[in-house]
Amino acid sequence: MNTAQASAILREVGLRDGLQSIARVLPTAHKLAWIRDAYAAGQREIEIGSFVPARLLPQLADTAELVAFAKTLPGLVASVLVPNLKGAERALEVRADAMLLPLSASHAHSLANLRKTPDEAVADVARIVDLCHAQRADTLVEVGISTAFGCTLQGEVKPSEVLRLVQAVLDAGADRVGLADTVGYADPLMVSRLFEQVLKVAGDKLNCGHFHDTRGMGIANVMAAWNLGITRFDACLAGIGGCPHAPGASGNVATEDAAYLFASMGVHTGIDFDRLMRLRADVAQWLDGETLHGTLWCAGLPKTMLNQETL
Repeated sequence: MNTAQASAILREVGLRDGLQSIARVLPTAHKLAWIRDAYAAGQREIEIGSFVPARLLPQLADTAELVAFAKTLPGLVASVLVPNLKGAERALEVRADAMLLPLSASHAHSLANLRKTPDEAVADVARIVDLCHAQRADTLVEVGISTAFGCTLQGEVKPSEVLRLVQAVLDAGADRVGLADTVGYADPLMVSRLFEQVLKVAGDKLNCGHFHDTRGMGIANVMAAWNLGITRFDACLAGIGGCPHAPGASGNVATEDAAYLFASMGVHTGIDFDRLMRLRADVAQWLDGETLHGTLWCAGLPKTMLNQETL
């Protein structure tokens, strides 16, 4: 992609994908500070949390309160993950800007994660879309196709199955779809090939890449998707996160590393590096003892970029 006057969106998913993988429960006050400071750093899309039963994920039990705060920040797109119709109802109650519905391309992962087959999950997408229409809600319905590049439980995930499920959720009325390398199996060639195929089916409704850095391929995979015209990516501050069904998996691509990638290429993200790194320091303190990731934290910006105000 031509980077001249280009821009990219980094959706911060640390508050959901990151924190759900950490056993401790971060106090709500810290989460509110995280949202406030991420916004001050220029981030305009944040995955606030998830509407799942508190007994399953007590780390995310305060999602409604966090969304209410996020809605007070002008221009901030607050999204939440919802696993089922009940979760969608709660997302609509709090007027989330977008809801992310997980749909695994791996049959085994789908059963382990949602206790549903992929096709049963597609049926849920249709019901949730109908609910949004019935309520005349303007909440966007986004489906994230997880384990799109392989699965630790099942092994190979065929591209034909990914394409089938993408077409199915679009037929069900989903507003947009994303592809996720949930367990960190992808390489840039795999990303290029699969995104190219899905773009032929979904067009501009395919607008998000979600990559984990388990095997050090995260940033390279972001670049592969970028080269095909994808401009929106999920990222976690300090690279936290993982997957309960991927032993040894590290977290998502680190937000600060992805921001540096685009800044180095002259691609605008609107992110203020100094503010972002101060927030990372706070998160590191709040999560003291947890394993954090990312490389820019250690190396810092090169001298050629030190005078840039935003990334």
